Amino acid sequence: MRAAMYYNNSDIRLEDIEKPKIGAGELLVKIQASGICGSDVMEWYRIHKAPLVLGHEMAGEVVEVGAGVASFSLGDRVAATHHVPCFACHYCLSGHETVCDTLLSGTHFDPGGFCEYVRLAAINVQHGTWKLPDHVDYDMATFIEPLACVLRGQKSAKLKPGARVLVLGAGISGLLHVHLASVCGAGLIAASDLSRYRLDAAKKFGANFVFDARDDVARLFKEANNGFGADLVIVCAGAKQAFKQAMEVVGRGGTILFFAPTMDGVTLPLSVNDLFWRRDVTITTTYAGGPADCVEALELISHGRVRVKEMITHRFGLADTVEGSKLVAGGDESIKVIIRPQE
Repeated sequence: MRAAMYYNNSDIRLEDIEKPKIGAGELLVKIQASGICGSDVMEWYRIHKAPLVLGHEMAGEVVEVGAGVASFSLGDRVAATHHVPCFACHYCLSGHETVCDTLLSGTHFDPGGFCEYVRLAAINVQHGTWKLPDHVDYDMATFIEPLACVLRGQKSAKLKPGARVLVLGAGISGLLHVHLASVCGAGLIAASDLSRYRLDAAKKFGANFVFDARDDVARLFKEANNGFGADLVIVCAGAKQAFKQAMEVVGRGGTILFFAPTMDGVTLPLSVNDLFWRRDVTITTTYAGGPADCVEALELISHGRVRVKEMITHRFGLADTVEGSKLVAGGDESIKVIIRPQE
């Protein structure tokens, strides 16, 4: 079968590899759509594992069913999440399933979504695969996993109706945060980015105000918010400056959600007195989305509450995966890029 083999961000080759064989409890899925995640083009994070087939935001058709699988049949339209928890360890049982060792061990997809067929391991079939409603197409279904991550992040940050929210970075994750915050009843919503194209998109998906990230974002937000800082700041940009801006703009009693990673090795200076003493600021983080978050994401997509289809700007066949990856890595005029492996 054909696969887009990743060597680095500029070197993704169309290669022939062996089609996966499934065993008991497993599924073989013919991939119809795979979204390119920002993490797919974090070269510092991926390159030490190269060559490999990336792609974890995937949807397709079940074409083989392993012995013992009762929940799925040939022809089912499905989406799957690439890593799932064990549901039995200390972390899972205390509500932190996304830091379970089983989940953190990496993807269980064989090989990855940027190819023609993927084997879903039994643990994915049991805990991380869902049938799609007829009206949810494959492209829409690629948003289930990224929206689940955003949902979990906003739960962790305890977003409340009427909250004044600032999202730093208006790439796909930032736009999903803006849109979801709007759907969930946030009051004032603002976003910052370096790209005018993405700032215009933020307005479309619910932002009341947008700011150029090169400006004094803390001052501009407070001017828009009657002099007050943000109740919730969501950092969706990996630049160190974005993390500094978050600490400047968060209001008393507010929360900062560190959603995006930085480059490896980046550290931040924190003033305990300025941030915490007499300000009651909470800093929280989040990683991934659990199966329950994926189910919620599918519901939001299925009922049109989160308008994911409007976020798709580009679609490419498998041979053009490198072009799609360059768009995502370069932050050009794109929001969501979809790869269709059967084209």
